[in-house]
Amino acid sequence: MAPLMTLLTDFGYQDGYVGVMKGVIAGICPAARLIDLTHSVPPQNIAAARFTLLNAYRYFPPDTVHLVVVDPGVGTARRAVALQIPQGYLVGPDNGVLSGVVDAVGAIAAVELTDPHYWQTAEPSTTFHGRDIFAPVAAHLAAGVSLEKLGTTISPASLTRIAIPQPDISDTQVIGHIQHVDHFGNLVTTIPAAVAQRQDWVLQVGQVEMPLGKTYGDVEIGHAIALIGSHGWVEIAINSSSAQARFRLAIGDAVYLLAPNAIAN
Repeated sequence: MAPLMTLLTDFGYQDGYVGVMKGVIAGICPAARLIDLTHSVPPQNIAAARFTLLNAYRYFPPDTVHLVVVDPGVGTARRAVALQIPQGYLVGPDNGVLSGVVDAVGAIAAVELTDPHYWQTAEPSTTFHGRDIFAPVAAHLAAGVSLEKLGTTISPASLTRIAIPQPDISDTQVIGHIQHVDHFGNLVTTIPAAVAQRQDWVLQVGQVEMPLGKTYGDVEIGHAIALIGSHGWVEIAINSSSAQARFRLAIGDAVYLLAPNAIAN
């Protein structure tokens, strides 16, 4: 079967950056099948890239190579890395974009990409490592080059993480935090579905309380609701509108899932 690769960037389609990376890949591994996860990650938004990859990788077959280039630190001392996970491989900058998957399933092995033999050029651009380092390395992986040949072995424990607090769970409340804002303005929290099954609980944002529902249409248009999204976390939504525009919450802000009559601190 032809090797499979996914591409996840903040490059958009106005410029030719995505096409150039695909050209590099085709020159090294022409048999590779390429799937665009998205190229519309908000510019430099590492947290959004982390979340997108975390919610995509499990739907791909074993040995898929996931290429992630959301890299505001391109050209700096931040490491370029490739990882083996139980489901395949991750290639990208060591800035936290890979950390969601690593935290979820662990990394079997990791290398820093220090061998220019597997780059596009031994003198890569300081502003386009997607073309000169990440895309060629991902293509070589897809073509069957072993991970350890790509560079220097590093400890998976040394990889950069994004500090998003885990939910604080008690009998009367769950304190979660915003971890993602999607295209519709839905606010995805860190509260997992497993702790949000009691439909008599309510979610509090500031002084606003909203019910836990199952669909956006459980409330009237323009009204707020909390529900379990397809990703498996509680999200805050406004029927036919944007919860982010309404509540002005940012990544890391706290929200409260409350038992009846409980008061958030």
